[in-house]
Amino acid sequence: MADLHRGDLSSHPDVSEMRDRYARVLGGRDVALVDGPVFLLGLYCAASPWILHYTASQPALATHNLIVGIAIGLLALGFTRAPERMYGLSWAMCAMGIWMIIAPWIVGSRPDAGVIVNNIVIGALALVLGLVCAGTAAKSTPRP
Repeated sequence: MADLHRGDLSSHPDVSEMRDRYARVLGGRDVALVDGPVFLLGLYCAASPWILHYTASQPALATHNLIVGIAIGLLALGFTRAPERMYGLSWAMCAMGIWMIIAPWIVGSRPDAGVIVNNIVIGALALVLGLVCAGTAAKSTPRP
């Protein structure tokens, strides 16, 4: 049986490469702290037409919220899976938040107050979470 030496890895020949790789892998985890709330926001956005019962009165807006909610959820999964590559899409989340705020008047037809408030709250939360992601990404990105 092989003699397994457990202890200090400082004498390992690849220790510097392992430390660099470990730092790269953990370096993008800051933005991933927001992925849970972003995913829940996307889930709520997709389900909100059925929760608030406006699928019949605003079918175009219901479809719109479903699609945007799925997109927000996919962004959250991307933040979880590969945060270092998703930094640039943090700003897309901000744009989606702004779009959600104005969508009831552009996509909808004479939306009532409940639909408007729902989309404004979803949009504001998406904008804030996108700004948090973008700010975290800017702080953790190494400068040359």
